Amino acid sequence: MRFLNPKTDYTFKKIFGSETSHEILISFLNAILNLSGAEEIIEVTIIDPYQAPKIQGLKNTFLDVKVRDQSGHFYIVEMQVLNVEGFEKRVLYNTCKAYVNQLGKGEAYRLLTSVVAITIADFIMFSELQQVVSQFRLSATENPAIYQRDLELVFAELPKFDLTEAELKTPLDRWFYFLKTAENLTAVPESLAVEPAIAQALELANRAGWSEEELDDVEKREMWLEDQRYLQEQAHIAEQRGLKKGLEQGLEKGRIEGVATGATQAKAEMLLLLLRQRFGALPAALETQIQSAPSAALDAWIVRILTATDLAAVFTDEVAE
Repeated sequence: MRFLNPKTDYTFKKIFGSETSHEILISFLNAILNLSGAEEIIEVTIIDPYQAPKIQGLKNTFLDVKVRDQSGHFYIVEMQVLNVEGFEKRVLYNTCKAYVNQLGKGEAYRLLTSVVAITIADFIMFSELQQVVSQFRLSATENPAIYQRDLELVFAELPKFDLTEAELKTPLDRWFYFLKTAENLTAVPESLAVEPAIAQALELANRAGWSEEELDDVEKREMWLEDQRYLQEQAHIAEQRGLKKGLEQGLEKGRIEGVATGATQAKAEMLLLLLRQRFGALPAALETQIQSAPSAALDAWIVRILTATDLAAVFTDEVAE
């Protein structure tokens, strides 16, 4: 028995966003939001059910599941595998958009109900916090216990979860263990089988239940994500080299000027490295243009590499200094 990686966005959406996923969603939402008693979710409606993906450009790094519970409250559940620029702002934007889109023209504000955005991140977001799950609400400065319930952001950082199978105690522990280890399992462990919803999630993640077309799409998606992770790692390495070079130059020209100059040169070197990695040998004129380009232009070109399909797409227009 082999399972697909549930952290891959398409797999995640099939597990949590299929018409057969209601019990899975109910279990997961109650676990991560720590709901019980009168607040417990007992029924959900999936607003945008899963459909087999069509790989076209591979530009998105996320897919979310939108759901409404029996009380009319909305939830957005998302798996994010790449730490892209502006990610936190995009989560907040989508949450606010879901909130305001509840009303049609002329409808009363009293009809608005709460929206909770739950994001599972496969990277560290808040290094200053130790807990796996962090919640953000609008609260009173003088007394944080007084808060506005209509908007809530919940982030789960999977790299912070390090319990072994023998240490699993709560349903949430088991859900996080499932998300982190499912792709390496060859059978359903007893520790997860005790949660019927997780056993069902493993059934949906079983490769045997996927069509050839779906498996091909998922494989292409995983390859694309690996490419993006490599580019991010190279960008980080180049940035660190640039900071070091800038500091060294700062000994002669002043720290601030040196860091800025060194960082720009490092960006140019990084861009050349990434372009050669993606598209092979570069024209000499293009290398000269990159080496003399301003920092803003280099930033824009580096970002475009993540989605560009050819060399021309990286340099689609001029970027003002």
